[in-house]
This record gives sequence, C-alpha cells and structure tokens, in this order.
Amino acid sequence: MTKILSFLSLSVVSLFALSNFEVAQKSDDVMSGFIDSISTMQMKLVNAREQEKIRLMQMKVLEGEVADKSLMEFQEPADVKGTKFLNYEHVNKDDDQWLYLPALKRVKRISSKNKSGAFMGSEFSYEDLSAFNVKKYIYEGEAQEGLLNSQDVYIVNATPVSKHSGYTKLISYVDKKSFLIQKIEYFDRKKKLLKTAYFSDYKKFADVNRIGKISMKNIQNDKTTVLIWSEEKINTGLSDKDFHKRYLKQ
Repeated sequence: MTKILSFLSLSVVSLFALSNFEVAQKSDDVMSGFIDSISTMQMKLVNAREQEKIRLMQMKVLEGEVADKSLMEFQEPADVKGTKFLNYEHVNKDDDQWLYLPALKRVKRISSKNKSGAFMGSEFSYEDLSAFNVKKYIYEGEAQEGLLNSQDVYIVNATPVSKHSGYTKLISYVDKKSFLIQKIEYFDRKKKLLKTAYFSDYKKFADVNRIGKISMKNIQNDKTTVLIWSEEKINTGLSDKDFHKRYLKQ
C-alpha cells in the first residue's frame, strides 16, 4: 500500500510539473504586450578596481507580431554621443544588427560571428542585446525547483540554437509566482561560467511588466555593467519607420 501511495504521489506531482519550455514561455508572456516603449537608460561600467564610468542613452523598442525591433542612441558623455545601435530580431536566423559610429560617419554591420563580442566596452555582448525569444533556444526536460535568496524559483536550462552563439548553456532562475526572471548564468564555449546577470526593479504598466535594472557580472574578469531604465513610457505610437536604417545617419 505504501508503495502504491508513493507512486500515486509522484504521478500527481508530474502532472503539475512544468517543463523548461513552459516556464520560459510564461516568462516571455508576462513581459510582452507593451506594443512599443521609449525610455532613458543609464549604463554604468565598473572595472575590477571598482572605478566607474557612466553613459546615458535613449532606448526605443517596437513589438512585432513575430519579432521586435530596438534602437539605442548614446547621449552622454561626449566621446560616445550620437553612437546608435539598431537591432532587428529574427526567429529562424540570427538578428540583424548595425552600429553607427559618428566619428567615422559610417554604419557598421555586426556579423553573426562577432555577436559574442563586447558591446561598447561593456560586459554585455551584442548577443545579449538581442530580443529574447523562446524559439532561439532548445529546452529539454522539466524545470527544477529551488530557492534564490529565500525566494521560490524555477531553474530553467536552455541551449542557444545559433551556432554563432558565445554560450553553450544558460541557466535562468524564474520567480514561481510572477514568472519574472531573477537571475541568469551564462556558460562560455568551454562550458565554464562566464557571466551572471541579476534582474530587479520590475515595473508594471497595466498588465505588462518592464525590467528596471540588470546587473551583469563577468566572473572571469571581475568587471560589471549595470543597466538602469527610467522615465519609461509605453504605447507611444512608434512604428517601423522609426527603426529604419536610414535613421542611423540622421
């Protein structure tokens, strides 16, 4: 009888267990539906000696039915002012990305092979700046359950689909109640832990959640980059024309 009850208990648990894919999809869903947004973004670069550099940008994002577009423009300090980064998300292939460098007055296309490179000297790669989409990753098996800072979380394993990815694996820690990501660990091509990102200060607009802060810690070089969003507005009326490549040189 004891064995039968144990078997039934395990069966009930398995019926309600979520797969890695299901958790990732729910996490994506609670962050979607804002249509478009405009915000101010602060980028803080902290080196291994804890010396800081601050940069300010304007960030624009447009949700698409299939894929998103984003445009980032540096406003301060003077040495990076006018630099622009444009990203077109794709589901079945690597994103299209362009970087406008005002000093050279030219647009540089970021090739798929270079997307693992550092973005503007930060600990974020070009790959990290691509819009998240569950179809860009392979999810297998059930999500594990655990604790993160006394918080109940799902622990989700994902493998990038792109052969050009700088990562072999990502491990995400997702809040069990809100399905908001709290932490992601990134493993490099040698399968060693490279970076850890911490997500916090989420803000809610109606039924849409928007991230407020990401702190990216590079474990291997002891550098950190912090992104902080402020003055965010959603549903501002942006359209595809606001993300045209010709805008980069304007």
